[in-house]
Amino acid sequence: MTIPIRQSLRVAGYILRNKARRRAKFPLLVELEPLFACNLACGGCGKIQHPADVLRRRMPVEQAVAAIEECGAPMVSIAGGEPLMHPQIGELVRELIARKKYVYLCTNALLIPKKIDQFEPSRYFAWTVHIDGLKERHDAAVCKEGVFEEAVAAVRECRRRGFRVTTNTTFFSTDSPRTVIEVLDYLNDDLGVDQMMISPAYAYEKAPDQDHFLGVAEIRALFRKAFAGGNRRRWRFNHSPLFLDFLEGRVDFPCTAWAIPSYSLFGWQRPCYLMSDGYARTYRELIEETDWDAYGRGRDDRCANCMAHCGYEPTAIFATLGSLRQSLRAVRDH
Repeated sequence: MTIPIRQSLRVAGYILRNKARRRAKFPLLVELEPLFACNLACGGCGKIQHPADVLRRRMPVEQAVAAIEECGAPMVSIAGGEPLMHPQIGELVRELIARKKYVYLCTNALLIPKKIDQFEPSRYFAWTVHIDGLKERHDAAVCKEGVFEEAVAAVRECRRRGFRVTTNTTFFSTDSPRTVIEVLDYLNDDLGVDQMMISPAYAYEKAPDQDHFLGVAEIRALFRKAFAGGNRRRWRFNHSPLFLDFLEGRVDFPCTAWAIPSYSLFGWQRPCYLMSDGYARTYRELIEETDWDAYGRGRDDRCANCMAHCGYEPTAIFATLGSLRQSLRAVRDH
C-alpha cells in the first residue's frame, strides 16, 4: 500500500475520535457527483441513462461544498459522469482543498489536457484515472477506440507536472487472472502510478451491457488466482490488506455503505451510489431514516453479487483499526 502516511494517520485519528464519541455511523469518504453527463458511453455504466434535462444540470460549487461540510468526511471522491465537464470543477477542487479535504478526481482522462492548468499539485489532491485493461480491453469497455492511449498520455503528463495519480480498474466476467495481472503490472511498473484501486463490476440496472457482471464465487476465484505468487505485496494498492483478503474470499464482511455515502444532483442517495432507493435532503436524514440493516449480501437480492469497495472497504478499515494484529499488518504492508 502507498497511502501517504499523513493521510493514513489523519483518517485513523478521525475514526478513533468518532468511536470515542460513540457515533455509530459516520462517513469516511463522500462520493460526490456534481453532474451525470459524460463524454463516453461505457457499456457497464448506467449514469448517462438519465433524461436529457438531468444530464444538462451542474451542481453549484456552494451546494457541493456545503454537503461535504455538513457530513464532515475527511475524503471526497468527485465522480459523475465526467467531472471535468463541470465548468467550475477547478474552483470546486480548490474549495475542498482549502478545507483540507483529501480529494480524488475520478476521470476518463480525455479532458485532462484541456483542464489541467486549472489544478495544482497538492498533498490533498490526486487524479483517479479509470483504466479498465490494456489497450484493446479498455477501449472495448468504454466503447470507443483510442481512449486508452489518450488516458496513458494524460497520466504521464500529470506525473510530469508533479501530481499524484491513482487509477481505478473495474473487472468483468470477460477478465481472467492473466488480464488482471497484465493491467496491474502495466499500471504499477510501466506507468508508475502512485496507487491503484480495483473493483469487480456491479450490475447497474440501467447499464446497457447486462451480460458481463461477475458473481461472488467468480470474483473470489479471479482475485485469488491473480494475487497468487506474491503479486499482492508488490502492487501499490489503495486498499487495506483486509479488503484484498475479502476479494479473495479469505474473510467476509457485512456492508457498511453508510461510511461512503453518495451526494448527487438529487441529494443524498439511498443506500449507496450503486443503488437508488430514494434520496435524503440532509446527511442526518440519510443516516437516521435509512434502514441500513436491510442492505448487503444475504439481505437484499440486488446486493447478492456485490463486493464493491463502497460497501466493504470501510468494514475492512474498521476491522483493521479494531485489531492490533491487523493494524500492524497494515503498517507493515504500507
